[in-house]
Amino acid sequence: MKIECSTLPMGLLAAVLALGPMTQVFAKTPSDQLIVGMSMVNLFSIDPANAPGLDASGVNANLYDTLIKRDQGNPEKHLPQLAERWDISEDGRQVTFHLRQDVKFHSGNPLTAEDVAWSLYRVMKLNFGLATTWKAYGYSVDNIQSLIRATDTHTLVVDLPHTLDPLLLVDSLAISPSAVVVDRKTVLAHEKNGDLGAAWLVTNEAGSGPFVLTKWSANDSLLLSRFDGYWGGAAKLKRVVVRHMTESQSLRLMLERGDLDLAYGMAAPDIRAIDGSPKIQVQSLPRGTMYYVAMSMKQPEFAKPQVREAVRNLIDYQGLDEQVMPYYGKLNQQPMQLGLQARLPDPGYHMDVAKAKKLLAEAGYPEGFNTTIRTLSEPPFIDIAARLQATLAEGGIKASIVTGTGNQVYGAMRARNFEIIVARGAERYPHPYFSLRTFAYNPNNSDDAGLPNFQGWRASFFSPPLNSLIDEAGVTRDSAQRISLYHQAQKLYDQQVGPILMISQMTDTVVSAADVKGFSGDDAEATRYLGVYKQR
Repeated sequence: MKIECSTLPMGLLAAVLALGPMTQVFAKTPSDQLIVGMSMVNLFSIDPANAPGLDASGVNANLYDTLIKRDQGNPEKHLPQLAERWDISEDGRQVTFHLRQDVKFHSGNPLTAEDVAWSLYRVMKLNFGLATTWKAYGYSVDNIQSLIRATDTHTLVVDLPHTLDPLLLVDSLAISPSAVVVDRKTVLAHEKNGDLGAAWLVTNEAGSGPFVLTKWSANDSLLLSRFDGYWGGAAKLKRVVVRHMTESQSLRLMLERGDLDLAYGMAAPDIRAIDGSPKIQVQSLPRGTMYYVAMSMKQPEFAKPQVREAVRNLIDYQGLDEQVMPYYGKLNQQPMQLGLQARLPDPGYHMDVAKAKKLLAEAGYPEGFNTTIRTLSEPPFIDIAARLQATLAEGGIKASIVTGTGNQVYGAMRARNFEIIVARGAERYPHPYFSLRTFAYNPNNSDDAGLPNFQGWRASFFSPPLNSLIDEAGVTRDSAQRISLYHQAQKLYDQQVGPILMISQMTDTVVSAADVKGFSGDDAEATRYLGVYKQR
């Protein structure tokens, strides 16, 4: 039976789109709708105060706005968004933002500077992982309302708690998932027991972006509808429908027969098979996030530097890069993104089983030991974990693989309750300070410090000398001196055998139908569908 989707009522259309990938629906997708296939297993919240994942960022970029945005790939150039302009004081301790006066939330409420200030206060008050970004600058729930405040309806004044390069703060306001502006009145109308609307915002939104969240069924489907009152002009598409799909072959099949317009997360063999087809477009998007293997230094084995170095010598970096990571990532062994002036060359880690066995014997484990590897069950995570399991066994480390949802896997790491994890994360945009702060910085190693956005804290890695180098780089204005500090920090992390071992920098390959136009992926998975359309 042939079903013409463009003539279906919306309710029936949603039902058709929610059908499994093997359903025989041979219909061309509607010209005013974008049908997207991707895994939603790691999409468990879209609350901007508690949604650090890449998938949530991709959704929220279409529901919310930030004060400013970063020019693609340039960490020192920013463009207006909600703020038309901004001024930095001569002493660098104050930034004043002047907001647009024509912005309305989806509710119809006007967006004000008070909404901006309250959105950041809410992040600090709820104190989820994303609050770490602002804590690192010296903000706290006690001082943020006096330091970040509306002086009138469309003017926001931001004072820095201590000496810092103000461009770092400006950059965070452009790129942090927690920097989006929420509708204060709408959120508070859904507050329960003083939670600042946290329960409601897990599956609802209160934004001003180009799309409105119409429906979200976890691990099933998500529907975004055009917001015709958007201040930046209405989107060209009427709807964006996201379908939860984890099977790469199903994504490929549905793209080829015209049931999908765009797919994320396809496996390399399937991409390779259709790359070059005149009906398909393949776009490779470099990301700042890293695939890594992390060890918890709370575990007695991994607290020993010899064991961490042994693991470092039991990873087949080159094999992973050549056989697992094409279309997923590019070899990178530094805790810093590729292409940055401050980045040192890769240290050249490689498989050396004999050296690893010697190190394990020196550490008191001549026969190795048992451990676990946590990871997601989807590629390339599970493939990296399987390769790691095999190469660790060559050195005598017997590891079992434990898979779970994104919330389970990353939740265990945020709770500092893991042994080894294969994961992906870190600062999305290229910036040496943020890279090192994410992977190597840990100002307080206590369990109750609550600093899960620092991967170093998650892994219980604590190095005061390294902290000092990163802190100094954050306030140094001289470019040559700053680069020297970044070099010293990378060398020290290598010498101390940091427990988070980078293996690849993410490349996100997006496959779409040839008639999808205007799609330009953002390098932080904050891609907007505002200008996307179909040329038919």
